[in-house]
Amino acid sequence: MKNPLRQIGSIPAPAWRGLIGMLVTVLMVVLMLRQFYPLELLEMKLFDTGFKLRGAVTSPEAVAIAEIDEKSLQKIGRWPWDRSVMARLVDRLAEANVAVIAFDVIFSEADESDPLFAKAISRAGNVILPIVFDFHGSPAGKPDPLLDTSSYSNIKNRHLLNDFVPPSANRVNLPVPALSHEAMGFGHISMLPDSDGTMRWEPLVVSCGGRYFSPLGLQAAAYFLGVPPESITVRATESVTVGQTVIPTDVWGRTIINYYGPGGSFPHYSISDILDGTVPAKQLENRVILIGATAPGIYDLRVTPMAAAMPGVEKHAAIAASIIDRSFIRKVSGIADLAVLIGSGLLLTLILSRRKIVGAITATAVGMLALFISGYLLFSLKGIWLNLAYPSNNLLFIFIGVTAFNYAFEEQRARKIRAMFSNYVTRTIVNELIDNPEMAKLGGERREVTVLFSDLVGFTTFSEQHSPEEVVAILNEYLGAMTDVILKWQGTLDKFIGDAIVVFWGAPLPAADHAERAIGCAAEMAREMKRLREKWLAEGKTALHAGIGINTGEVLVGNIGALGKKMDYTVIGDQVNLGSRVESLTRHYQVPILITANTVAKLCGREPDVRLSGLSIHGIERVIVKGKEEPVGLYRLEEQPDPSQSLVIEDCPEGAVVRFAEK
Repeated sequence: MKNPLRQIGSIPAPAWRGLIGMLVTVLMVVLMLRQFYPLELLEMKLFDTGFKLRGAVTSPEAVAIAEIDEKSLQKIGRWPWDRSVMARLVDRLAEANVAVIAFDVIFSEADESDPLFAKAISRAGNVILPIVFDFHGSPAGKPDPLLDTSSYSNIKNRHLLNDFVPPSANRVNLPVPALSHEAMGFGHISMLPDSDGTMRWEPLVVSCGGRYFSPLGLQAAAYFLGVPPESITVRATESVTVGQTVIPTDVWGRTIINYYGPGGSFPHYSISDILDGTVPAKQLENRVILIGATAPGIYDLRVTPMAAAMPGVEKHAAIAASIIDRSFIRKVSGIADLAVLIGSGLLLTLILSRRKIVGAITATAVGMLALFISGYLLFSLKGIWLNLAYPSNNLLFIFIGVTAFNYAFEEQRARKIRAMFSNYVTRTIVNELIDNPEMAKLGGERREVTVLFSDLVGFTTFSEQHSPEEVVAILNEYLGAMTDVILKWQGTLDKFIGDAIVVFWGAPLPAADHAERAIGCAAEMAREMKRLREKWLAEGKTALHAGIGINTGEVLVGNIGALGKKMDYTVIGDQVNLGSRVESLTRHYQVPILITANTVAKLCGREPDVRLSGLSIHGIERVIVKGKEEPVGLYRLEEQPDPSQSLVIEDCPEGAVVRFAEK
């Protein structure tokens, strides 16, 4: 017989927990495939947290920033400056043998000093100017032919661009022609933040007019590395290769920006200091110098994982530096993310299916901590972005789901246990069974118990001579008083059979002192019976007597009956029958309590039980009861004159065995 406390319906509880865990995991897989926005947003924030925990890292010396800062504004004047200032800046940088000069400043309107500036650009021969894409305006046809040398010409897997279209612009804005014709190359400075406004990705490929263009940072790094435009390869949906450097991209040609730190992570040189010659040429030599604004009020603030407000030029510097340094952040594949999600979910499900609440909390906490630590170590040491939002929430929701089931299951189980045992045992035992249901293996198991039978002497005659109302009243009073004593001694009240009471100890909860409890209970029942007789006599009622028989032995204990209809938690077996026969012999020996040698044997060799002080056990004789062939010793239980004296046991006298033919 299956244990109904370990299953719901026909499905065991662990299987239900496993099913819940798998259903939650399947749901989370669906959400991941559908890119559920709340969890996607959470993943972005976790990614940002990874940057903050990692902190700033050392940037390569090859990249520096010439900044339009407050100091420069105070010395040179308010922005925008005359282009002659930019011409002098380019000349100064060229004199310092700067490797690449890249402007993050848009020159979209003509200036009277443009010819001067154009000559400086031409003399330097290493100036990259910015272009800006318009993603919302009307299409303007093919881009200016000047951009041909700055667009990708070597594209692999071009057919995939039809399915995974990179960011597409309708038109491109160049610097004024006078400057554009002298520039070494162009790089876009368009920024496409995520939905929460944070810059995490850089589009390495932007489509416009049938051509594909790269960002300013990539162009600067390529020229620094001596890689001509025709040697830059785009492998659609996979990577962009600059010489020997492979830059990982997503399917839309975007790469994760590897920020080296908050603002100021790269060397910054005030343009006024460069123009004044206070910056040594050695500090600028053979570097990529990005020129951009950092003074408050004139630069474009960007929200990044490292800072809530960072100059846009810092982002371009990070792109150039990561290519030169070959330091990239790679997002694991979708299959790997799914594997982590499913694997961690199934592992926790397996653990929670057989764990209680404390173990479940511990396992869930350890699992989530392991995920976050692994994700952080992969990010900080290897530059690998592992999705944590879905698997961590999966573990959390598995725990919540299993815990909710456990709560409902525990409530159902507690109700079953309470319904099964509340009529048999004390509330204390019921609560202990609820806390430890495995201790009540229902359905039948062998266990050593001590059984007590009690019966009123002459109750049949009493019933014939009195009205039913009188019989019921005195019977209820008797059974109520005896039940209080039985529950006080933590006995399991098996049943009432008319005026007979069946009690046992040692089940459903094991009890090493089941024999002592039964004897103590019998003695107190006898004292309570004496009190009832005195009461009944004082009331002019018939004073009844009760006989009690006690036996110890191995029985079959459990829920016996018709499954789903009528079941009783009871004991059956020869030792139970022997206890019943012994109770009936109290009439023959004219004693209120008889105990078998089996029970007395459980007391021998044990420490005296103070609860049995004031009692004595005296052997009567060895008998063979009806239906048995093996003789058993009979003992009577009596009160001692000195209630403080320890239990006294007097063995059965040697002699002939008495056989009884009647019950």
